[in-house]
Amino acid sequence: MHAGGILITEEPLSRYTALKMMPKGFPVSHFDMHTAEDYQFFKFDILSQRGLGHIKTAVGLVRKNRQEIIDIHRVQDFFQDEQLLKQLATGNTMGCFYIESPAMRQLLLKLRCRDYPSLVAASSVIRPGVAQSGMMREFIQRHLAPAQVKYLHPIFKEQLGETHGVMVYQEDVMKIAHAFGGISLDDTDVLRRAMSGKYRGRSHFEVIKGQYFENCYQRGYSDELAQTVWQQMESFAGYSFCKAHSASYAVESFQSLFLKTYYPLEFFTAVVNNFGGFYRTEIYLHAARLAGATVHAPDINRSDMLTTIYGSDIYVGFQHIQQRECRVGEALVFERQCRGEYRSLEDFIRRLPVSRSQLDLLIRIGAFRCTGKSKQVLLWEKNCYLTDRPTQPHTWTLFDAPTPDYPMPALEYDPLEEAFEHMELLGFPLVSPFQLLAEPVSGLPAASLKQQAGKTVSLVGYYVTRKPVYTKHKKRMAFGTWIDPAGDFFDTVHFPDSLRKFPLQGIGCYDIRGKVTLDFGVPTVQVSGMEKLPMVPDPRYADAKKPFRFIS
Repeated sequence: MHAGGILITEEPLSRYTALKMMPKGFPVSHFDMHTAEDYQFFKFDILSQRGLGHIKTAVGLVRKNRQEIIDIHRVQDFFQDEQLLKQLATGNTMGCFYIESPAMRQLLLKLRCRDYPSLVAASSVIRPGVAQSGMMREFIQRHLAPAQVKYLHPIFKEQLGETHGVMVYQEDVMKIAHAFGGISLDDTDVLRRAMSGKYRGRSHFEVIKGQYFENCYQRGYSDELAQTVWQQMESFAGYSFCKAHSASYAVESFQSLFLKTYYPLEFFTAVVNNFGGFYRTEIYLHAARLAGATVHAPDINRSDMLTTIYGSDIYVGFQHIQQRECRVGEALVFERQCRGEYRSLEDFIRRLPVSRSQLDLLIRIGAFRCTGKSKQVLLWEKNCYLTDRPTQPHTWTLFDAPTPDYPMPALEYDPLEEAFEHMELLGFPLVSPFQLLAEPVSGLPAASLKQQAGKTVSLVGYYVTRKPVYTKHKKRMAFGTWIDPAGDFFDTVHFPDSLRKFPLQGIGCYDIRGKVTLDFGVPTVQVSGMEKLPMVPDPRYADAKKPFRFIS
């Protein structure tokens, strides 16, 4: 997000405009970006970017959890690391800044990206204008077979040899406008910015456009060639990155990829704690589990507000509990840091003022499992310690009064109850979702899709995300991303007729049928049939009328 902008002037800004002091302690001007440009001020945009937070947090977690100090800035070594390049080429980039989305992972696979320059180009080629113009596909073809490239004009080979004659960066638009269209270098920047919607001098733009076509005519270019090049410049200038932007993004991608490759548990914990990335928290925890982590529900003696890691054990933070009060989690952690771990439910209640509803949430999520008692027993026991008296300022007791030992009923417990509690209170289970299906279902492993090209197959997938789009006839279709029981990703295409007959019905496991197609060697399933698979009944309510058996 845009955190703000900075204006730099030769004279104090107060000589040009009134200033207003903001609550955070800095002044703002009355200028918008266009007025600042008219006055020829320098304006720098400041961006907030969670990818940097992932990296910083992960480095700190590695130092704390493994006692290792990482120099995350030795990026030249990362560019030569075979393990990182292998991850890049196979699209194994979940959690990594800018290269984790389904579209980007597919692009990396199609390009067979194995080096830093290719990733720099991919970072700009993936932008919407380039993709929609058809030039992304053209770039992939040229990248895979550079010897067969046919250039629009010799100038394209001379100016854009590095990118096989395709305008990938904003500078490429300026190069072609100048070398091919005869536009002055000053006007090429005006042209680029006007095409991207960041320049309001429309009349000046029309003059430059007219000059371009006039120059093309005088140089003997055909109308078709001049128009084709102009259309390509328009599609690229509006959305593509400047090369410096793409290059810096690719550096950060490599830094993320290094951490994911060698320190995956700390890395995914950092991604969860920064609430960034393309996927929801559940998917990152699932990836951590596949990397060897044991993911635990919040624990009063192990968890903090943020998700924590001890060795290979990851404890979900209190902030993920829905309907929880922030102050309760903060007070819980502060009290534990000051006076040590909690010994029992009674000890917790005596040390921490907490409402009945908030205590219920902590018990139900399993935060008191360190006491050795089941949550059913704890929910019963809490009534011995909590009263309905008006809340008083919290005071310490001088002596611990003994608590009566009441007989407890024999409460039956189904292990699946835990998963449904997590789904209700966290929004997702902490076990594989495939374990919650009513009946075991098998399907083709996603890893073998490539060998099934042209065949109709059946797969079982857990819904990850989708991208809704519209065809040129304004009909709705979608691209889906899924995880199979082995944890491998696969992608689907839902054309309008298929999507209408078999709509996506939210998060869950689906039986998917469709034809496997290959695009530059990357498999995709064109869905011809799909149904959401039923889950096991919630055991918390299945035997609601069953009587308790009391212990004498």
